[in-house]
Amino acid sequence: MAVVTGHSRGLGAAIAEQLLARGVPVLGIARQGNPDLARRFGAALREVRLDLGDSAALATWLGGDTLRQFLNGAATALLVNNAGVLQPIGPLDTQDLSDVSRAVAVNVGAALVLSAAFVQMSAGGAERRILHISSGAGRKSYSGWSVYCATKAALDHHARTVAIDRTARLRICSLAPGIIETAMQVEIRGSTDALFPDRERFVKLKREGQLKSPDVAAKELVDFLLSTGFGKEPVTELPR
Repeated sequence: MAVVTGHSRGLGAAIAEQLLARGVPVLGIARQGNPDLARRFGAALREVRLDLGDSAALATWLGGDTLRQFLNGAATALLVNNAGVLQPIGPLDTQDLSDVSRAVAVNVGAALVLSAAFVQMSAGGAERRILHISSGAGRKSYSGWSVYCATKAALDHHARTVAIDRTARLRICSLAPGIIETAMQVEIRGSTDALFPDRERFVKLKREGQLKSPDVAAKELVDFLLSTGFGKEPVTELPR
């Protein structure tokens, strides 16, 4: 059983597809559904339409039985915290305050809350694995990305700390998947040099064909998630 956030598009959709194709039932959580995956995989995909930036709505949903029932009886339970937002881009004096709040809620708050709920609701004999989709931006500072960098660094440190808690039958890893051609990359390239001085680097990567496709990255991610080596290091990255 696997819970995947942000499964409606991009990397999250590709991760969900990889899991479903390998016979792993998926509970997808996103603001929008994924009609293509629903058509192709039928009852193996369950979908919850939920705005992970709405902390109250997330708490209300977790107060119900959907997640617990989905995980009930699973021999292996997986959580992929993939959902994330990039905005706001720019220095502090340009940042929209609602964008800051939303980024923290989606990138950090939802991931940490879901991680705790996932472990508590999969209690018993199940092996549990939590995969945070992090970023190199959590380990290197980029001008204009103070919020994005900070939220990804938070996921890294959460994984490090959870790992030393040594919760029974739980493995966790915060993984940077590399630079992938998703809507977020389009957003980056559509920014301005004033707000994001490193923009041209990402434009060049696109121009030179150096971006991974979501399908390729998802296969690598799921291979790793299901491997015996998962969780040996709480913070790592996919090979380039």
